[in-house]
Amino acid sequence: MSQVQLQFRLNGKDYSIQADPTQRMVDLLRENLHLTGTKVGCGVGECGACTVVLNGQAVTSCLVLAGQMQGADILTVEGLSETQIGSILQQCFVDGDAVQCGFCTPGFLMSAYALLLHNPHPTREEIKVAVSGNLCRCTGYVPILNAIQAAGLRLAEEEK
Repeated sequence: MSQVQLQFRLNGKDYSIQADPTQRMVDLLRENLHLTGTKVGCGVGECGACTVVLNGQAVTSCLVLAGQMQGADILTVEGLSETQIGSILQQCFVDGDAVQCGFCTPGFLMSAYALLLHNPHPTREEIKVAVSGNLCRCTGYVPILNAIQAAGLRLAEEEK
């Protein structure tokens, strides 16, 4: 395939790389940039394991082409701890035992980050909707929902 020059911002850093514009974003992140926190689950956008934040919105990166990264601002789980929301979310997941095998965790964190970015005080129902595209086989979802809700509460406390 032909290569194009892609320029984008990833985890707060500017990138300019040669890539096949028809390659999936998840593959470019994992194979070209060696950011393996974004997982490949189903490969058809149904499990949410590959969720990243693209221009402020949670997207399943297995359904996004590398060409769509041109000029974009992208956040992966590797850059999450550098943000206030991400740092709080990660700590709440640990404190709330919201991690079992961990395979789905990056996707849940990124979906939750996108939610809290736009709505720092979500209701339980809004949290459920925001993570409805993420599947987990281990935790039964309650600890995950509790952790996201706790992160929203901590954000509210820090605003005071």
